[in-house]
Amino acid sequence: MNRRGTVLFLLVFLGITDTLRSAEWVYLDNGTVRIGVDKSRGGCIGYFAASDAKENLLDHYDTGRFIQQSYYGDPDGSKWVDKPWVYNPVQGGSYKNLPSKVTQFRQERDLLFVKTTPRNWAGGQLLSDVEMTETISLNGHVAKIQFQMKYDGTKTHRPRHQELPAVFVRSQYSTLVTYSGDSPWSGKDLSRREPGFPNESVTMTENWVAYLNDDDFGVGVYVPDIQQATCYRYQEPSSACSYVAPVKTFALTPGLHHQYTVYLTCGTIEEIRQRFQTLHASSDDSASKPASSNSP
Repeated sequence: MNRRGTVLFLLVFLGITDTLRSAEWVYLDNGTVRIGVDKSRGGCIGYFAASDAKENLLDHYDTGRFIQQSYYGDPDGSKWVDKPWVYNPVQGGSYKNLPSKVTQFRQERDLLFVKTTPRNWAGGQLLSDVEMTETISLNGHVAKIQFQMKYDGTKTHRPRHQELPAVFVRSQYSTLVTYSGDSPWSGKDLSRREPGFPNESVTMTENWVAYLNDDDFGVGVYVPDIQQATCYRYQEPSSACSYVAPVKTFALTPGLHHQYTVYLTCGTIEEIRQRFQTLHASSDDSASKPASSNSP
């Protein structure tokens, strides 16, 4: 999430060790890729790799660092350490590593389903006016993740950039790659950068972004119809990470139901781009466009 500053080292003293000891991982594996969620921290996605790989591509350093849902509202009097913060439902939990509450969990041979009551990131309280769900399935080299959030609060918040979703990758995957030109899906040259800190904006006109290591291997995230993202690299040695989040601006309003689909894959940049282009051209893509509604 776009809130990592020099205070991050304080989290070491706020229960990270105990949280990691109690992690409850559940995996889905189709023989090609493996994805894992931590039931002890909101059912967030914290593991992704090829089935035969020995290294996890993702970061799950604290309750804020997963592939997960996170939304922003108005200032609510809470503080993240000493910084005034906002109403901020987070699937994993609070910045003090108080975990969110998984209220329903279902594992089938080829599907994981999680329903979560999130916590307010800075305030720490469970937010009964928000319900988050996550449905994960695998198809070949690609994980399909369907996120949904229901906001039943009474307050109308101002529009804000919303993370769709927040994505944290291990720090050795340091090169951010996407297509930012005006001729998407035409095979034209990709843009590359190593983000700094704090947040930087990135245009992704093919609706995907990837983090790669020095061997041009890494993890890619595709969110149909989203063309903007925010990113950074945090390089404190004890807690370094690479972050990116596709973003869309909208307000949390009473009765809001927001749902969207994310696709995740790993491989070389050529493999990542080709898989996402195939998805873009498929009927599955057109049937899974992000949507917001104020009706149930």
